[in-house]
Amino acid sequence: MRRREFITLICCAAAVWPIAAQSQEAGRTYRVGGLSVGPRSAPYWLGVFDELRRAGFVEGDNLTIDWHQYGPHVDLIPQFAAELVKAKVDVIVATGDTAILAVQRATTTIPILGSTDDMVGSGLVNPMARPGGNTTGTSIFAAELDGKRQDILIEALPGLRHMTALVDATTTASPRLQSLRDGARARDIELSIQQVAKSDEIPAALDAAKASGATALNVLSSPVLYGSRQFIMQRVAEIRLPAIYQFPEVAVEGGFIGYGPSINKFYRGLVASMLVKLLRGAKPSDLPIEQPTKFELVVNLKTAKGLGLAVPESQPIPVSRPD
Repeated sequence: MRRREFITLICCAAAVWPIAAQSQEAGRTYRVGGLSVGPRSAPYWLGVFDELRRAGFVEGDNLTIDWHQYGPHVDLIPQFAAELVKAKVDVIVATGDTAILAVQRATTTIPILGSTDDMVGSGLVNPMARPGGNTTGTSIFAAELDGKRQDILIEALPGLRHMTALVDATTTASPRLQSLRDGARARDIELSIQQVAKSDEIPAALDAAKASGATALNVLSSPVLYGSRQFIMQRVAEIRLPAIYQFPEVAVEGGFIGYGPSINKFYRGLVASMLVKLLRGAKPSDLPIEQPTKFELVVNLKTAKGLGLAVPESQPIPVSRPD
């Protein structure tokens, strides 16, 4: 990666969660079940599996991974959850509110490691310090940054007067959308909303955004929208609609701007650490909900140039610590 292709700004300090190597029970095969929007080959999951190996859980030796990717098949989530419970896995890793809730309905005994925007705010666990029951996990707080991303996109595009938010109707509540509208209105900018419930509705939503006269796009936090990011990036490039995304890695992959916690670092650090603890016998009720402490802003200068946008390298887009 060449320096002139990206601008990166990191906010806050990050804690480190080392995973010390430790011998496992001799002769035992551990089973991890996965219910994720993404494939097990996604970089963030590969980071988790690498940390498992470092901790002594080696696939093909003493570890079996039973994976279900629900991205293209949201309607099959309850079925996938039931199959993992039937397989009697030791821990189920689930991402997104819908998947976590489905697993909770399927089992009250198998430890669940959830990862979503807000574990407590979504009612998946309570309280944060002592989740209780068989569920613990991580809160990415990506949705908390939707407004910050809107502000960043406005700063990056002087003269912007009309923008669109691409919204997953199953994950973003109306009050949050109203907050985004109010924030845009305060800056004399019109904000239109394009809602989708599944991935095959995204093409029409993007075409509608362009037809509305919007000249910028805020892709709100959502497992489904993140899972469809490659299509979204390709399509917005074709219709020349500058977009901002929930993770910095998306800008590295070709998106215009990405702001939030690094999904790869977050999963390799926090998610992997908690998974190792659960495999070693820790009770979910004893593991508090964890959350990121580092946020990164990445601007892809090559993509900006392709869109005809000028982003000065010497003066990166201003960004403050998230509330």
